[in-house]
Amino acid sequence: MDPAGVNGGVWIRAAVAVAAGGAIAARAVRRKSVDFTAVFAGVPAMVAHTVAGYRFAGLLLVFFFTASRVTRIGEARKRALDPEFKEGGQRNWSAPLLFGRKQVLSNSGIASILVVLIALITGGEDKCLDSKESGLITALIGGVIGHYSCCNGDTWSSELGILSKSEPRIITTFKRVRKGTNGGVTIDGLLAAAAAGCSIGLAFVLIGFLTTQCASDVFWRQLLVIPLATAAGLCGSLIDSLLGATVQYSGYCSVRKKVVGVDGPTVRRISGMNILDNNGVNVVSIFLTSLLTALVCTCIF
Repeated sequence: MDPAGVNGGVWIRAAVAVAAGGAIAARAVRRKSVDFTAVFAGVPAMVAHTVAGYRFAGLLLVFFFTASRVTRIGEARKRALDPEFKEGGQRNWSAPLLFGRKQVLSNSGIASILVVLIALITGGEDKCLDSKESGLITALIGGVIGHYSCCNGDTWSSELGILSKSEPRIITTFKRVRKGTNGGVTIDGLLAAAAAGCSIGLAFVLIGFLTTQCASDVFWRQLLVIPLATAAGLCGSLIDSLLGATVQYSGYCSVRKKVVGVDGPTVRRISGMNILDNNGVNVVSIFLTSLLTALVCTCIF
């Protein structure tokens, strides 16, 4: 491929990313989906993803828009159950949730590193998952797929699972726990996690059909990304729940009458040690899911 054409395409994608990222950020701030601190981390992440390839920008956007949407479902019930709930699902530096600067870094940091590596290796040219051509590129792309499948799966599971009519069970002992307890799982939440991963896989495949060129046998194998991402969404949610039940504190406050994440004189411990906060749990679960998905991709593609 002509290097000048590739470089020109990269600059065009960078310009598109800046314009689109700025517009999306402005809209999200107005809708209280993010605060201003998220913009300074989110726009560079959008640029890095777009320069590496439109598929990666698509995964970032699918995660952002679907996660923002599900946080708005059942806000009144979540306010009573979730100790870290903010109106509109807004995320900022201090609330350990999703779309403030700290949350953008924890939910897109690993993927941003991976897409930068992909862009440096490929020069911005979209590549199919094909270990015969390059096992390294296949592993890196698989890591990005696993990353956003985990992020989306955890978000959908948390935001929709807490609204389930069934009582959650803590993943370590399967005993019933109060809603909002870290590590508590429901069937509805697990199904939501799988569906969230599936949405990531669908986005990757559909955009890839338009932007990649590869041999026909390799081309059709890309469809395997859909079940793989579905499994990654579920797996990531389970890993997150296991970490939440063991290394993230949950307690019941007798004054506020809800589950809280910080110990205190009026708080009775439910589960977990106060080792990681929500962002720390997210980073570890994302890393493990990304690693597992990368390894699986090198085996099946």
